[in-house]
Amino acid sequence: MIIPYGVYMSNSMPVNGIQYEIVQLLGKGKGGYSYLACTESGLKVVVKQIHHEPCDYYRFGNKLEAEIRDYGTLSTLGIRMPKLLATDVEAERLVKEYIKGPTLYELILRDEMQPSFLEQIQVICESLYAANLNIDYFPTNFIARNGLLWYVDFECNTYADEWNFANWGVKYWSKTPQFLEYAKNHASSC
Repeated sequence: MIIPYGVYMSNSMPVNGIQYEIVQLLGKGKGGYSYLACTESGLKVVVKQIHHEPCDYYRFGNKLEAEIRDYGTLSTLGIRMPKLLATDVEAERLVKEYIKGPTLYELILRDEMQPSFLEQIQVICESLYAANLNIDYFPTNFIARNGLLWYVDFECNTYADEWNFANWGVKYWSKTPQFLEYAKNHASSC
């Protein structure tokens, strides 16, 4: 199958010489395209291809280095997230554990948001704020699996009040005007 969008238009993608069969594009973020892929043995993983497309509201250094560093930082805090399985520096690709489940964004659209997810993000925030950090709280970055929240992005930044959950993230964790505006403008990409 050829993926008709994104930066990679082939049915497979090599990472450190190992071929991963691309199943579908999962999403595009500020730093890269994430694809559902399969190993030769049929194991589902996520392959993230770093991109260098401009982003008018965010400034990057080395995106791949930031992903690796941020993964290490969040891992030490015990944030529930996929394991980083492989890194290909030359190709600017990561392989992550695939966490199957709907995104919080999808759950909000379907009116299936659970109160326990808000409780879980508050616990996550306590760990982050104590370490002087924020993460990207946008609901596409969270997967719900077996009642647990998984942060599937590795991004974290130095804490700033304007980007904490209470001042920014919560605006997108229910059908607020901000959420509905985003959904309206991105309906074709969901």
